[in-house]
Amino acid sequence: MLGVLALAGAYYHFSPKLPDVEQLRDVRFQTPLRIYSQDQKLIAEFGEKRRTPISFEQIPRPFIQALTAAEDSRFFEHFGIDIKGLFRAAFQLATTGQIQSGGSTITMQVAKNFFLTRERTFSRKFMEILLALRIEQELSKEEIFELYINKIYLGHRSYGIQAAANVYYGRDIQDLSLAQYAMIAGLPKAPSAFNPITNPERAIERRNWILGRMHSLSFIDDQQLEEASAAEVTAKYHSSDIELRAFYVAEMVRQSLYEKYGEDLYTDGYKVFTTIDSRLQTTANTAVSDGLIAYSERHGYRGPEAHIDLQQTSLAEAEKTLNKTISYGILHPALVLDLNDKSAELLLKNGEKSTLEWEGLSWAKPYKTVNRTGKAPKKASDILKTGDLIRVREKEGKLFLSQIPKVQGSLVALNPTDGAIVSLVGGFNFTHNKFNRSTQAVRQPGSNFKPFIYAAALNQGYSPATLINDAPIVFDDKGLEGNWRPQNSSRKFYGPTRLREGLYKSRNLVTIRLLRSIGIDTAQSFLELAGFDRSKLPNNLTLSLGSADVTPLQLVSGYAAFANGGFRIEPYFIQRIESPMGETLFEASPRVVCQTCTPETTEGATQAPRIYDEKVAFLTYSLMQDTIRKGTGRKALVLKRNDLAGKTGTTNDQKDAWFSGFNRDYVVTTWVGFDNPTTLGRREYGGTAALPIWIDYMREALKDKPENAPAPPEGIVSVKIDPKSGKLAYPGQSDAIFEFFRQENVPTGYSTPASIRSGSTTEELF
Repeated sequence: MLGVLALAGAYYHFSPKLPDVEQLRDVRFQTPLRIYSQDQKLIAEFGEKRRTPISFEQIPRPFIQALTAAEDSRFFEHFGIDIKGLFRAAFQLATTGQIQSGGSTITMQVAKNFFLTRERTFSRKFMEILLALRIEQELSKEEIFELYINKIYLGHRSYGIQAAANVYYGRDIQDLSLAQYAMIAGLPKAPSAFNPITNPERAIERRNWILGRMHSLSFIDDQQLEEASAAEVTAKYHSSDIELRAFYVAEMVRQSLYEKYGEDLYTDGYKVFTTIDSRLQTTANTAVSDGLIAYSERHGYRGPEAHIDLQQTSLAEAEKTLNKTISYGILHPALVLDLNDKSAELLLKNGEKSTLEWEGLSWAKPYKTVNRTGKAPKKASDILKTGDLIRVREKEGKLFLSQIPKVQGSLVALNPTDGAIVSLVGGFNFTHNKFNRSTQAVRQPGSNFKPFIYAAALNQGYSPATLINDAPIVFDDKGLEGNWRPQNSSRKFYGPTRLREGLYKSRNLVTIRLLRSIGIDTAQSFLELAGFDRSKLPNNLTLSLGSADVTPLQLVSGYAAFANGGFRIEPYFIQRIESPMGETLFEASPRVVCQTCTPETTEGATQAPRIYDEKVAFLTYSLMQDTIRKGTGRKALVLKRNDLAGKTGTTNDQKDAWFSGFNRDYVVTTWVGFDNPTTLGRREYGGTAALPIWIDYMREALKDKPENAPAPPEGIVSVKIDPKSGKLAYPGQSDAIFEFFRQENVPTGYSTPASIRSGSTTEELF
């Protein structure tokens, strides 16, 4: 009687202090942020706890049996507490003064894990019992079991059984064997002591005990017991299964969402689906990496990263140093063990030995300066020494000596219809250097900026046949210090030049005179429409040569209007955000280009604003097609397409190399330069350093895609003109060429046949 009264008194004492069990119906597990490509390839995972909650229906029955055999064999029968277990715990408390086994059911562990501390006291234990009873009243057995298996810590940052299956076996829980189910079921009791990676012997003991319990409970038969008990330990650590290298994009996502969600971002289980195309992102990674390595190797071998004296250092110690050296992309560390006349014996990071043949060595002239290399090597010892810690890359099954490029680069590719970023690379390797040059590097675009000046002129009524005099001039510009004597890169001047020719040959004087003619203010207003910050545009004629400060992302966004017919799009990279349960929390609604829409047909839709006439966009597109057909972008002819347009760009002293190009499917900007702006070398231009990266990307991006150039819009006509004067060709003129004009701008006069020309002089037009 006294015992009953004591229990009743304890109940009334603790009952008001119990938390609301109803909270368990809306529990939010700490789950990491996961970022995916548009085709659901995992890019990154942010968060300390690896957890993937699953429902009761997704739990394999053999695992349910293994866990209940290990933790609570009568779970589906009792009402929340195990009387026998509690009496056993009480006896231990009475005889030793301490609670040892605890007698906890799965329901009691849910109560403890969600609401209570882990202290071993009677009061805590009594509250645990009361909570378990309440939980059993409020929730079904399936709901309780689901809470338990998603909450428990199972070692190596894994919380919940799905995460544990991924961490230990690299597979989902549904795909494991009976032995593996028993191994995971043994972890809740002591994740460190029974860990199959760090303590495999004790883990096997625990696993086999659980299998024996399953057998005694008739969950498995004799043969299953024998086979599972004899199974080898196959557990090993599996990091998050990153399927796509797009770490610069992942960091952009993280920074963007952190402003809104704060620290909850890393625990609330958001899934972010980006606009990144996994195939094209992989292509972009390779294109940038190959382009920067090619530049680096063109300028000679800078020597080993380190040298280990193998006379003073044991091979085991040297191997430890090698294994600690980080691989960056396709560049892996290797240790030179021995040299032959035309080859080197290497130790690789995986412990294997390999031979570096002369084919992979012969390129390595010693680096002297950015403009000069030493003599070509004649034998391996001219390049390497035993003990050198070097970089190698594999190509077609063979090893090649390489080095981490000091030069950097970027690539941004957009869908010009809505601004979706389909690929973005911010540097050679994110692990090596996290600075995102696509979005953060503010550089001068050089001649890559000229198309905007030409488009501004076309918008003012100029035509591709308008003549501008390419001749020396000295400017006394108030915005510049002293006199300015601009020159073409060739140091030559070519006289009256059509706009089309001036752009594809990238004539500086033509662009400068063109800007002076239309006016700096007019050009700045046009550039502002294209998305450039007017406050960062120089208020002088150097604007024509690309002296503005822009990022690659800003530049490619501006180029999109040339590709899409004159519309301004806003780049974006987050397509959708989902909750852990799959609820859509955010869906992008970009402004989309629509050539034929009217206010009546687009009611309720989001249409990209037109920033200039489609005829201007078409003419500019056409001008830039000639950059590839016969100008500074001729290397792109290797793609054998007629729908490509673009422009190279190189700044003073070759500090920046650019190429921006497009068709109507993709618009892509590539950049190469040093983070601390210095010359790339006298022979490095946009067409040399940046264009090959663009070509490698577009080769894959446009593979199997039909050509997609714009058709001339209404109001554009094509007529034959004289290539020298820009006037209409006279009848029968043999060197006449076709040119596009707006109908109102077609020349009215004809050129004069050469046979009747007499000593006339060409008037300087501007």
